[in-house]
Parts: sequence; C-alpha cells; structure tokens
Amino acid sequence: MLQELLTAAAAAGSAGVLYIASAARIVKQYERGVVLRLGRLAGEVREPGFTMIVPVVDRLHKVNMQIVTMPVPAQEGITRDNVTVRVDAVVYFKVVDAAYALIRVEDYKFAVSQMAQTSLRSIIGKSDLDDLLSNREKLNQGLELMIDSPAIGWGVQIDRVEIKDVSLPETMKRSMARQAEADRERRARVINADAERQASKVLAEAAREMSETPAALQLRLLQTVVAVAAEKNSTLVLPFPVELLRFLENPQRAPLGQTPERPAGM
Repeated sequence: MLQELLTAAAAAGSAGVLYIASAARIVKQYERGVVLRLGRLAGEVREPGFTMIVPVVDRLHKVNMQIVTMPVPAQEGITRDNVTVRVDAVVYFKVVDAAYALIRVEDYKFAVSQMAQTSLRSIIGKSDLDDLLSNREKLNQGLELMIDSPAIGWGVQIDRVEIKDVSLPETMKRSMARQAEADRERRARVINADAERQASKVLAEAAREMSETPAALQLRLLQTVVAVAAEKNSTLVLPFPVELLRFLENPQRAPLGQTPERPAGM
C-alpha cells in the first residue's frame, strides 16, 4: 500500500513538474505578454517577470516595447515648385499598447513603414524646394503628425521623424551653385563700392588738411617712398617738382643780379 502511494505521489509530482515546465513563461523587462485563450484575448497584458499560462489552451505572444528605428526608403517626387527630388527619412516609434499592436494590425512595423513612405511622398508634393532644404524642422513635425494619426489606433506612438537627405538632379545643383556664386559676387561688389566711397571721403578730408599745410604733403610723399623702397622687387618712381622742370627749360641763366637779354621782337 505504501509503495503504491509513493508511486502515485511520484507520478503526481512528475506531472506537476511537467505542467509547470509547459506553463511557465518568462517575459523580459522590455517586453509585454499578450495571452490568447482559445483565440480570444484573456486577461490583462502580462508584465515583465515570471508568469503562468494554461498549456495547450493559451498562447503567449511577446511584444517588444523598445523604441524601433526604422529607415524610410528614398521616395522620389515633384515639389510644389516643380522640382524632382529624392528624399529619405528615419522614423522612431514604440509600442504603447501591446494588445492593440497584436490584434488591430497584422504587422505593425510593416504598417508604420508603408504609412511613413506615403506621408513622405505627400510632404514632398506639398512643400517647396527651399522648405526641404532649409525648413526641415517644420516638415519633420508635419510628417510626424501624419504618421502618428493612424498609428495611435494600432497601439503605436511615433516618437520622432527626421528627414535625412534630399537628393537633387545634377542640373539643379549646378543652377543653385551659379545662383550662390552670383549672389556672393554681387555682395562683394557692393562691399567694394562701399569701401571706395568711405575711402574717398577720408582721402578728401586728408587732401583738405594737406592743402593747408604743404609740408605735410612732402612728409607723406617721403613716407610713401620709404614704404615702396622696403619692397626690393618694386620699381621706385620719384616725381620731379614743377619748379625743377621750369629751371631746366632755361639752362642759360644770367649771373646773379643781372637781367637776361631778350631776343629782338620781344
């Protein structure tokens, strides 16, 4: 009798161990467990840690709750100002309701990817080229709202959307480069003209000052000669005073104190 009891107890213990082994599940910290009992949602979403299910009857599906980084393939479209561009982006999202993500959509990652591609093409068609190149923050917010609206019903929350790159045709790149070069040249000419205007005012004031003091003009001339002479590869040209030229016109001068004879007829 005792042996039969021990045998029954051992069998019951073995059956219990097998039941626990088949019913025990471990849900990781970044996961949530959704139990389907005979195909229907059973109870609340299982939290991380050790949990038990009914073997054969229950099916435990684990849903990852981490933020997913999903690149959006490059989409080609025509902007509002009729420029063909290729734009690619990246979407950051996470599951906030594990039950909805499992039941309401077949594959929430694929659904988010398709919605992101459709929204990106829509944003391209509604935007100008200048907005795509310089006003990306506003476009990112609009793209995030477009994707987040349907994703909420799937138990998914869009955390952030970023436009990574905008590819332009080569002809458009060359046109933009010429435009930028022309604009820089225009600004350079304006700056040079303004500098000349300011320099002319200063030179006019300096000329007025030197006209009152002729010695200042001579000193300035000597300073210029010294500055030019410092460059050994420069040719120095010295101006002759007008008085010296007049002296050379009449090489024969009368002795000191005598008046030169005038030619006949003068």
